[in-house]
Amino acid sequence: MTKVKKDTKKPALKADAGKAKKAKAAQPESQPTETDAAHMDVQHNTLVDHNYLSEEQFGAVAETLQRNLATTICLYLKFKKYHWDIRGRYFRDLHPAYDEFIDMFFPAIDEQAERLVALGGSPVAAPSDLERYSVVQVPTETVRDAYVQVQDLVSDLTRVSKGFRDDSLTADENDDPATADLYNGYAATMDKIRWMLQAMMDDEYMRNR
Repeated sequence: MTKVKKDTKKPALKADAGKAKKAKAAQPESQPTETDAAHMDVQHNTLVDHNYLSEEQFGAVAETLQRNLATTICLYLKFKKYHWDIRGRYFRDLHPAYDEFIDMFFPAIDEQAERLVALGGSPVAAPSDLERYSVVQVPTETVRDAYVQVQDLVSDLTRVSKGFRDDSLTADENDDPATADLYNGYAATMDKIRWMLQAMMDDEYMRNR
């Protein structure tokens, strides 16, 4: 009579699965920040709702508004940081230009926050929340070189304007043409600022510095 060999691989697989399960359990789960005010148990909140959006539609649109709000705030902070730090031949060009560019998109901060509120949301803006949501990173080191600053900003603006374009489509898909219109306008503004900064990068002296 032939003896059947025991499958010695199964215990190993179970052991591995057990280790993986423990490792997964040890990792802290990320908790999304609450931006839905319609279900908050707070004072003066009885009539807050999502207007014509369903819960699912609100969730999709609110995510874009919160992310773009954080991104716009961080972009503002980045322009100000470079405004303060710039030195050298292009100081007189970039120092005032950065403030002019800020003036072009600064109103979008309040507009996006208030749009989120109008749809029954509650914007978050703590430093940790801005860092979590924003696609723009505020510099923590001092950068003096004009070309490095401008190149970095052009890269950010490329990403930000594309984000507004994509989020405009998301808003449209979720029956929110008003938010989509806002994003289209912001995309055009970011494209214009990007063009102006990119044009400066074509300067031979700035490139070769």
